[in-house]
Amino acid sequence: MHALAKRQDRPEAAAELRMINVSRRGFMKGTAGLALGLYLAPLSGRGGQGLAAGEDGAFAPNAFLRVMTDGEVVVIAKHLEMGQGTYTGLATLVAEELDADWQRVSVEGAPADTQRYKNLLFGLQGTGGSTSIANAFEQMRQAGATARAMLVSAAAARLDVPAERLTVRDSRVLHEASGRELGFGELAEAAAMLPVPASVTLKTPDRFTLIGKQRLHRQDGPAKTDGSARFTQDVRLEGMLIAVPAHPPRFGSRLASVDDGEALQVPGVVASVRFPSPTRDGDLVAVLARNTWAAIRGRDALTLEWDDSDALTLSTDALEADYRERAGRPGQPVTRRGDAETALDEAARVIEAEYVVPYLAHAAMEPLNCVVELGDDHCTIHNGEQWQTMDQQQVANLLGLSPRQVTIHQLYAGGSFGRRANPVSDYVLEAAAIAQAARAHGQDAPIKMVWTREDDTRGGHYRPFNLHRARLGLDADGRLTAWHQRLVGQSIMMGTPMESMMGQDGIDPTSVEGIAELPYAVPTLNVELHTPRDIGVPVQWWRSVGHTHTAFSTESLIDEAAVAAGQDPYRYRRERLAEHPRWRGVLDLAADKAGWSSSLAAGAEGVRRGRGIAVHQSFGSFVAQVAEVSVHGDGRLEVDRVVCAVDCGLAINPDMIRAQMEGGIGFALAATLHSELTLENGRVQQDNFDGFRVLRLDEMPRIEVHILSSAEAPTGVGEPGVPPLAPAVTNAIHAATGRRIRRLPIGDQLKA
Repeated sequence: MHALAKRQDRPEAAAELRMINVSRRGFMKGTAGLALGLYLAPLSGRGGQGLAAGEDGAFAPNAFLRVMTDGEVVVIAKHLEMGQGTYTGLATLVAEELDADWQRVSVEGAPADTQRYKNLLFGLQGTGGSTSIANAFEQMRQAGATARAMLVSAAAARLDVPAERLTVRDSRVLHEASGRELGFGELAEAAAMLPVPASVTLKTPDRFTLIGKQRLHRQDGPAKTDGSARFTQDVRLEGMLIAVPAHPPRFGSRLASVDDGEALQVPGVVASVRFPSPTRDGDLVAVLARNTWAAIRGRDALTLEWDDSDALTLSTDALEADYRERAGRPGQPVTRRGDAETALDEAARVIEAEYVVPYLAHAAMEPLNCVVELGDDHCTIHNGEQWQTMDQQQVANLLGLSPRQVTIHQLYAGGSFGRRANPVSDYVLEAAAIAQAARAHGQDAPIKMVWTREDDTRGGHYRPFNLHRARLGLDADGRLTAWHQRLVGQSIMMGTPMESMMGQDGIDPTSVEGIAELPYAVPTLNVELHTPRDIGVPVQWWRSVGHTHTAFSTESLIDEAAVAAGQDPYRYRRERLAEHPRWRGVLDLAADKAGWSSSLAAGAEGVRRGRGIAVHQSFGSFVAQVAEVSVHGDGRLEVDRVVCAVDCGLAINPDMIRAQMEGGIGFALAATLHSELTLENGRVQQDNFDGFRVLRLDEMPRIEVHILSSAEAPTGVGEPGVPPLAPAVTNAIHAATGRRIRRLPIGDQLKA
């Protein structure tokens, strides 16, 4: 999803942000107090059409903030909270400028409404690409600052003093000279009657009391602790039925026949419904029941016959052989700086290497699910909703409705890692199609569609299998003279509504991000891409998208070059990053905090220890990591310690940044050590955590996170911690054993 953000201009370059008072416009019905919204007015002469105008010609407010008469401040979050801390970050921006009491701030998820709640970097409403804070940084601060100014004006009128004599602290407006003060709740109704100031002044960083501070509790923490947080699986509606669909055993299989006799005998099962699949070939069938367990048992009791005449029959070994053959041929040019082939012919030494990464499932803790209430002329969806604009439009198209007739209530999501932002809205459309089929069969009840873990793992839309073949040239002094790299992997955007964003060259930017603009100083850089179109396995962005495989290859290759040159891997990188101070900044910080210049403590008898380093930029942020590993005599690997340095611009919530780096490291370590999906005759071989292994608690290393101080605008943190981890670990393995790991996961490679 990062490619969407990269293709957008900065929001302030295209539109002017203006605040309006929506307290009396009926937008937030049933509330009293001050409600503010933001709209985007196109700047004259800049071109393009702003999103402020509604269908009736009126401005469409983008409401982000309510101040209630009891003093509570409610922040409306346009981005999904799926564990990454978005609710806390957005609330921090508002509360900082508002000078609100953090204990009186709460957050609600925004409904699906692109006009009001678009991501300013995407141009549509959605969460991803680590853009939530980056796109809303000024927007949410302006909302808070405007509300503050109106509350101060209301207080000045009430106290009969000049506004400039008032101060604001912890949701109270104070006139310190007289000792009088008024709470936000006391001022809310009066403030709601005031005109919105034409402009407000935002705080300078030296005046921040919340941004960059450590003491803020997470907005979602208490509810997730006491169980009151509402996820899709928690939704209970009157008469609701649970639907569990049956998916084909191979991609491309078609349902030939269904016998539901045994399924209908399962206690609690109400019916089975056959429905046209919106995103798969042919029909599917789902069992409807009064509880989840009955629906699963009923689905499993179906007797199904599948037509495999057009089904995928590929195996992983054959796929890899096909990719290897493609890598031997010239691909589509991505980057061509100089003539790498000629430079390689003239090089004193040439490194040739091949790097391979597997298909990966997202494996979020909450498998896919979605609740649909379908009426004659309206559809209401309850979902951990990550992709509002696309899902709303796709559901409307399926049901013959307009997007305005599709309401989406945003709930918490138990993780996603990109899966809930599906380019073709697969699981949301499936839920809507089941509800439509159920209604046609006389079942008008709300439908909660639930996928089991096995459905989730085998359901497709994986991180693509990728193969990289590279040749690097060095001169007699070990300097890089040439870098030639070919990538082979499926496109995520091709064949989806996102394809139009690929550009005329037909290159999917998510396939080559992280290698197309290599930062290392090398005179010739040639990058080529093969994009197979005939594989048949659905693929999708996965936490950090293309950077997951490009960083593994590039940071391993630069390490190979350093070793071949007989130079220190850290210093070799540093010398080639002279034009990139932020890359150098995190590289230096990670090396210093890890004690790179000192010797690594020896392991026990028979244990070899090593230290590796890697650095990468993704989603606007720069991350360097140093990994320390121990390799036992039997080949058992332990990752002992990871030191991480991150430059993500201005640190809004340092605790959240650390948590995201730690979580990203654990997520990446699972893929580095264990996680892998394989195909055998077209069937995915793994279906749960026993086969698709994630990280165990006792495998989590000691992690230190160091945040580089920066005055730059904030950038992403949800994903950038992932890419450097695999190469840091495999580089450490080489330092310990002299063995170069070029294939993930590591698995039992060290035991061979």
